[in-house]
Amino acid sequence: MNVQYFLLRVDAISVWIGKASAWLIIGLMTLVCVEVVKRYILNMPTAWIFDASNMFYGTLFMLAGAYALAQNAHVRGDFLYSSLRPRTQAALDLLLYILFFLPGVAALIYAGYDYAALSWRIGEHSTVTAEGPPIYYFKTVIPIAGALVMLQGLAEIVRCVLCLRTGEWPERLRDVEEIDVVAQQLAGSEYVDAEARDAAIERAQNIDKAARQRGLGGEVEP
Repeated sequence: MNVQYFLLRVDAISVWIGKASAWLIIGLMTLVCVEVVKRYILNMPTAWIFDASNMFYGTLFMLAGAYALAQNAHVRGDFLYSSLRPRTQAALDLLLYILFFLPGVAALIYAGYDYAALSWRIGEHSTVTAEGPPIYYFKTVIPIAGALVMLQGLAEIVRCVLCLRTGEWPERLRDVEEIDVVAQQLAGSEYVDAEARDAAIERAQNIDKAARQRGLGGEVEP
C-alpha cells in the first residue's frame, strides 16, 4: 500500500467520524431548549437532562479529537514553531509524539477500557441525579475515542518520518474551513463588483494562511 494513500485514508476516517459526531450538537441543543421551556415556562424540570447533556457534549468532545489532530487544529504555541524549517518541525513533533503522545494515549485506551468494562459489569447509572440514566454506553466512548486518536497519531508519526526524509510535509486531507464559507458568501454577493469581491476573497485567504502557519504541508480536498 502506498504510504500517502494510507495517510489520506486515516485522515478520511478521522474526518468522517468528526463530521458524524458533530450532529450530536443538534441533540444537545434540542435537550437544552426543551429543558429551558419545561423548567422556566411549564415549571416541570427533568432530572436526567443534566446527565444527558453531559453525555452528548462529552461524546462529541472525545470523538472530535482525532478529527482535530487530522486537521492539525489542536492548540499549540506556534509563534516559534512556524518559523522552523519543515525537518526541524518534524523532528520536534516526532520527539513529542514518542515522549508524550504515545504513552499518554495508550494509557487512556488501557484505563478507559477497564473503566468502561467495570461500568458494564455493574450496570452503572449516574448518581448525579435521582434515578440517573445508564452511563456504561457513554464510558465505552472513552477507549473508542482513544483508539481513533492513536490511529491518527500513528499517521502523524509517519508524516514526521516522511518529512525528515524529504524535507517537505506530506499532503493532508483538507476539510472545509470558516474562511472557505466566507469566500463563498463573498463570491455570491450582489452588492460589490467582481474586482472588489475577488480582492476581498484574496485578502481573507492570505490573512488566514499567514495566521495558520503550522507546517501543514500540501493539502488535498476530501
